[in-house]
Amino acid sequence: MVMKIMCNPRNDCHRRLVNENYGVNLPLIPRRETAPAPTQKVAKGVTMDNLLVAPPTHRGSRVLLPLAESDARRGILNLIERGLIPRAARITLEKPPVLPKPAPLHEFHTKHKKDGGVESQKAGVRPLSHTKPASSHSHTSRGSKGSKGSIAPPPSCISVVSPKKSKQQLVPVTQKQEPPTSDWLSKKSPEISPGQEFQNALLDFDIPVCKGAIDREASIFLGFKHHCCLFWGSVLSFLEHVERLLKDYAVPSATIQGRKVMEILPDFELDQRPTREELLSVLKNYSTVKMLLSQPGQRYKGQNGTQAAATKIQATWRCYKFRKAYITFRQQQWASGVIAISWLVRVHMARVRKALKEARQRHLENFNTRVKHLAANWNRIRTSRRTIIHIPSLGYSQLIREASPDFTIHQGSQFGRLCEIQDSNVDVIYVCPLQTSEELRRYYHKLLGLQAAVRSGNPKDMADLQDRFKILTPEAINSFPNRPLSLATLLKYSPKTIKRIRNLIQGKEAYMVGGLLHQDDLEVADALDVPIFGSAPEVAHLYSSKSGSKRVFAAAGVPMPPGQYDIYSRPQVFEVLSQLILDYPEVKRWVFKMDHDYAGNGTAYCDIIDHLRCYPWVQKEIHRYGPEIWKSKWAHEPALAKISQELPGLLAQHAQAVNEKRFPTWGKFLQTFVSQGGVIEAFPPSDSVTNLTVDMLIEPTGEISMVSSGDQIHADGPFRSSGTTFPQASVESRVLNLLCSKIGEACKSRGVVGYFSIDFVTFIHPQTRGQQVWAIDLDLHYSDHLALTRILLYVTNGTLDCSLSRFSVQIIPKKPKGHHPPEEEPQTPPTVSRYVVMSSSMRHINLSIIYYNVFLQMCKAHGIGYDVQQKEGTLFTLFEDQKRHIFGMLTIGEHLQGVLMTFARHLFIIYQELSAPNMHAETNFKGAVQEIETILGVTEQNKLKFEEEEEQAAKAQASTK
Repeated sequence: MVMKIMCNPRNDCHRRLVNENYGVNLPLIPRRETAPAPTQKVAKGVTMDNLLVAPPTHRGSRVLLPLAESDARRGILNLIERGLIPRAARITLEKPPVLPKPAPLHEFHTKHKKDGGVESQKAGVRPLSHTKPASSHSHTSRGSKGSKGSIAPPPSCISVVSPKKSKQQLVPVTQKQEPPTSDWLSKKSPEISPGQEFQNALLDFDIPVCKGAIDREASIFLGFKHHCCLFWGSVLSFLEHVERLLKDYAVPSATIQGRKVMEILPDFELDQRPTREELLSVLKNYSTVKMLLSQPGQRYKGQNGTQAAATKIQATWRCYKFRKAYITFRQQQWASGVIAISWLVRVHMARVRKALKEARQRHLENFNTRVKHLAANWNRIRTSRRTIIHIPSLGYSQLIREASPDFTIHQGSQFGRLCEIQDSNVDVIYVCPLQTSEELRRYYHKLLGLQAAVRSGNPKDMADLQDRFKILTPEAINSFPNRPLSLATLLKYSPKTIKRIRNLIQGKEAYMVGGLLHQDDLEVADALDVPIFGSAPEVAHLYSSKSGSKRVFAAAGVPMPPGQYDIYSRPQVFEVLSQLILDYPEVKRWVFKMDHDYAGNGTAYCDIIDHLRCYPWVQKEIHRYGPEIWKSKWAHEPALAKISQELPGLLAQHAQAVNEKRFPTWGKFLQTFVSQGGVIEAFPPSDSVTNLTVDMLIEPTGEISMVSSGDQIHADGPFRSSGTTFPQASVESRVLNLLCSKIGEACKSRGVVGYFSIDFVTFIHPQTRGQQVWAIDLDLHYSDHLALTRILLYVTNGTLDCSLSRFSVQIIPKKPKGHHPPEEEPQTPPTVSRYVVMSSSMRHINLSIIYYNVFLQMCKAHGIGYDVQQKEGTLFTLFEDQKRHIFGMLTIGEHLQGVLMTFARHLFIIYQELSAPNMHAETNFKGAVQEIETILGVTEQNKLKFEEEEEQAAKAQASTK
């Protein structure tokens, strides 16, 4: 508003302010009288000439347009608004209207007299110290000869000392006051100089505040008011805020610095409440006042303190009450939200479970329907053209899959399933859980191309059978790189692979052969619309467990090791084990096996007799009671109490897990053992124990047959199978066939279909001195041993007679070059027996540093290879291209002892090539060699002699070749 007033010369307030502050009388500009309204009709349209306006193209340019004299008279602002002069132009007037000039300061030559000042004081106006009257200022400002264009300093800045009052006072001077007399002007004031008065008036306005009130009649306040006359409204509002603050806190005295007020005023607006810090910043005694304001209860000593205290008490109580109610409301709101979300999640989960249950029930019904169709047409299907989809999936639980670091490799180690193309009516689609490189595919193309060479005996007769088999990898392995999922789960989330399989089997007879079936296998079978050649997932998981296999063996009536199954608690572990120790005191070692695990990872053992302190006393009790009385349970009670008390500490100190990385202590093993259940069984009481594996097949029509058998080789300890010798030679064939047929009938009655394997253990019983055979394990899935057997039968074109445990091949003699025998009836090639040592888990960590083709060339350089004509030699099965530290190996020969030694010698050669000096590499080669030496009973001297003979035979054979 002040700026608008100062820019309007016609405003009366503008003329008055200029006159009061600068002593300039502006001429009175009369307002233009408007003409009386015409009686005639007002004409519409433009009644004045159009003013010249610069075009938009020239608004931002520096080109100046020519100006007429009439336009120049309208003023600079008018020219800028019309665009004739740029807004940022620097304007210089040739004849400025006002010339700056120092204002003369006149000194008092004489002190004003009492009489001279009385009249002026009565008039309310102080005399000025100028030698010329006030009217002369107006003449000089209009261009007088003496001081053309100069403006005198504003009278408001001149201080005049009153003769009656000693205090300094600033009084505005009006234009109408009379000039003082020369006597009064001639008197000189010795107390204060005019320059000092002028400086103090501008800078120092220390306004005292007493008890929160400003003396508005004080000269310093009036001077400050006169100095800030143009913005006094804002100053006064700010000072009122300061007064209110000081009154509220009962500040006895304070001093306001006018200079600080003027500094902070530009940031203060009328509609904005200043902060406390801003109000205190203008005080001279800032620290004292702030310390007083920070004292507790000081607010209630000022104005309306009682009312403020009551308000504070009421506000505090209401805040407390509302806060408490709000917290209760938020707790209830949070609880209701949790309940609502939990209910929604529960309803959603129930809906999902219901949908999954319905989907799984539908998959199971479709599975049963297709199995019935497969059984009804099996005789036709197995003799006609068909496609077999091999999915070697292991549907173990998540805990078991995550506990095995090489779970994916274990799933993908059954490339031997490809060899089922040996039947000319079979095409194979093999789904691999690992990426297969071109090098690996080329190797299996060459291996499977040996079929024609094996049948003819000529290595050059290689065939290309790439159209007979396909190796596919689900694309979901890239989506779950660090998740050990089952192969069926990966295939379920791989629509491209499923679509490709569906296209490959379209219009053909096909069925699926899985591993340990899972619900995802049924979903994949539904997606492919093919039957599964195997058992239902519930049946497979139930009877593949250790407790489930004990039920099958008990129903079959086959001998089992002494023990107990279905153990699910810690007290049951110690109670059952104590009773078993008393019932079978001759058993030295007891074995603990988890229900759901594989490859011995969930197995632990302990030599109880060697560490049981009360065992001698138990033997005395047995001898004292005698065999007949000892069978009574009452005779066991004292011994049970002692053994049960001693067993927890004994097992914690001496029990040992097979997989020590997974279970470093007995406590961790026992916790997992009781969480999923398990069995406790006796280890054979003999120093010479042989394990054997038998693979069985139950066809959809119910026909039971034995498809493979072999004696196990334990390179990683007595509870882990690293390979087998084929065929088995540790148990009489008739006894083994009888046991297997009983177990097969028991499995058939429980709905088991497809491939499964049985593990036996045989030893010489120390008491009866006869051979004892125990059934110890049952796995309802396609085994690694069976996959290696498929490769063996493929590369030898041999025949396996499981009833006699005999493996025979036909040797095709070489035809001499250039000799054409007379035409005779073709003679049947001679048939000879062959023995095989095969393993699918040979491990050497340094194998990962070389490529497979380098490894094969290295073996070829050392004479490690396979003779197609003689059906003997060594073959390898390769699994994956990432780690490359596990591979399979088959050695075929004429005698079992020679095959074992050849296998050990080849392992030794590979070990020497892969192992560097002074370098420890993780491998199981040494364990396999030691196991073979134990089987053969080879001493150091016999070993060296036998190795020399083998080397000479190998050299002679190489020279013959």
